[in-house]
Amino acid sequence: MSATAAQVQRRTLPGFRLTMGFTLLYLALIVLVPLSGLFGKTKALGLGEIVTALTQPRVLAAFRLSLGAAVVAAIIDSAAGLLIAWVLVRYTFFGKRIIEALIDIPLALPTAVAGIALTTAYSENGVIGRHFAAHGIQVAFTQLGVTVALVFVGLPFAVRAVQPVLADIEIELEEAAHSLGATRGQIFRRVTFPLVLPAIVSGGAQAFARAVGEYGSVVFISGNMPMKTEIVPLLIVTKLEQYDYAGATALAATMLLLSLGMLILLHRLQGAIQVGGHP
Repeated sequence: MSATAAQVQRRTLPGFRLTMGFTLLYLALIVLVPLSGLFGKTKALGLGEIVTALTQPRVLAAFRLSLGAAVVAAIIDSAAGLLIAWVLVRYTFFGKRIIEALIDIPLALPTAVAGIALTTAYSENGVIGRHFAAHGIQVAFTQLGVTVALVFVGLPFAVRAVQPVLADIEIELEEAAHSLGATRGQIFRRVTFPLVLPAIVSGGAQAFARAVGEYGSVVFISGNMPMKTEIVPLLIVTKLEQYDYAGATALAATMLLLSLGMLILLHRLQGAIQVGGHP
């Protein structure tokens, strides 16, 4: 790069040190320092006590439910998010703005309100739950109810991640494939889906991250039965109420590490898809 080009770049991109310094300070104050405090509290326990606290059957059951339901909810949100984004991008119809607003409601609604609404709708006598109950399926106060709540809170992330990418896809590509004799299914599978797949993975990762730490909307519909419908965030609150601060931070730190590891795997998968088309 010539000296003139370097000077132009300095003029057009000013304030690198200032903006980078603010970025690092902001992340340190908001993210790194508070989260690192979890591990400081955990030091009050010895390694043996940490292992004992984390391997209790009640704790293991809560981890299985929290992580398992979050993964299932993210998969469901990814599929539903693609379908809803497709409808909103590709078609013009009456009430489209209303649907757009409905998708964002879980972001604005207090989680406790969402929990009460879901519990009311999916209980045995609820508007939706009674139809499941007629076939012997109970939703509220079961693990299925926990999954429903996590799908609810994660859906906006899956839709909003896919929608702009789908809108930017050039229709000419699909028309060219159609002119060459490709069927609708082949056009979607070989042209559209590969282009939107990284956004689907990104939306799924965001939905998972939102679901794995959800508390307010789950605490009502789950019933909070130990070994059955108890999630890790609720178990952490229970330990705090029992003044077991070290045990609560041990659970929180473990949850943080597991969530961080799964998010790193999802981001690596997204990067592999973007680089090579498929991992």
